[in-house]
Amino acid sequence: MRAYDIIDKKKRGHELSKEEITFIIDGYLKGEIPDYQVSALLMAIYFTGMKDDELSELTFIMRDSGDIIDMSRIEGVVVDKHSTGGVGDKTTLIVAAIAASRGVKICKMSGRGLGHTGGTVDKMESIPGFKTEIDPEEVFQIVNKIGVSIVGQSGNLAPADKKIYALRDVTATVDSIPLIAASIMSKKLAAGSDAIVLDVKMGSGAFMKNIEDAKSLARHMVDIGTAAEKNTVALITNMDVPLGEAVGNRNEIVEVVNTLRGSGPKDLEIICLELAAQMIYLAGIEELETARDNAAKSLKDMSAYNKFIELVKIQGGDTTVFDDLEAFSKAEFKREIKAQKTGVITSMDTESIGLAASLLGAGRTKLDDVLDFTAGVNIYKKTGDSVELGDTIATIYTADESRLDETERVLLEAYSFDGELVEYPMIIEIIGSK
Repeated sequence: MRAYDIIDKKKRGHELSKEEITFIIDGYLKGEIPDYQVSALLMAIYFTGMKDDELSELTFIMRDSGDIIDMSRIEGVVVDKHSTGGVGDKTTLIVAAIAASRGVKICKMSGRGLGHTGGTVDKMESIPGFKTEIDPEEVFQIVNKIGVSIVGQSGNLAPADKKIYALRDVTATVDSIPLIAASIMSKKLAAGSDAIVLDVKMGSGAFMKNIEDAKSLARHMVDIGTAAEKNTVALITNMDVPLGEAVGNRNEIVEVVNTLRGSGPKDLEIICLELAAQMIYLAGIEELETARDNAAKSLKDMSAYNKFIELVKIQGGDTTVFDDLEAFSKAEFKREIKAQKTGVITSMDTESIGLAASLLGAGRTKLDDVLDFTAGVNIYKKTGDSVELGDTIATIYTADESRLDETERVLLEAYSFDGELVEYPMIIEIIGSK
């Protein structure tokens, strides 16, 4: 077997066998196949795609290249939730609290933010004392005790994905939908949960900019999950506008707390309730309609909020900061952003709003950047809203006054008052297991 022949076969659009994919991946990890040949294969996949079985085999081989977490020590059905990333996406914290309050077991490994999307670990670490690096045995004990734990990614999960992604990043093959699906699902499958709920974002603040690509990615990932004998469902959700009002770290935690107390933004609540209901359903606890009703009840009767407080406490966080949310999230400097004209907002560049939060200090351009937990943006006006000249459309917060002017410019440019107004529902489509 030669790498050259496998590249040529894929270039011509033929399906690779399990043995051929294994030969390439194993050889690359061992240093026997060079970067340039794997790069050529990635480009061939970019242009010719992959068949369903072929993609599943690639994903499984990547999954098996490192550790696979054994969740058998957790009592009950363990359900994972993954988002493809967006602006103001704090759903994991709300969804986990709701689902765990209904009996779902959640052992969630989350990442840090990079670029315009925030990271769940960063948000949780903005709570004083909250620990995201915990010994696996203790994590299992926490989940068995309260039903949920949220920690940073650990172990050697899918090292083949890490190495291949580094190549994709420099060979213009990041936006290959089959390769995106394999990358996400190899890590999800290695994480060991029994079922998976996927939140596939679509719009100007997401990696998938249009509905067709979002549907394709969602279907590929659901098919991979099904092939791995994991109950899998994907929601395609709207990221043409920021989710909720808050974009940052502590200001997003404030929004999480308010939502769990029953006074959060409606768009955020809609998505969180459906994601939680799907997790409850996949755990086999309730039928879907009942799960939807009871997820909403968990917000109303405060059981979801109480579960969140349990989570924060058991992982070392100081819950007294939630007694005064204004003090918890207060930044040294803030500025109100005023509308520059009267009219209807016809579109928003949501990615730019995420980048504005990063400019303030809420995000990273490289992984070792130190975050300003108080930095962020609160958005008050979105696509479809009417504004008058001088109305406050957003407020920006930071510990560094020198960041305000540039951020204001970026934020104002993110709003458009021209062109056709197109608004998507918050949940565009639900794609379930076949």
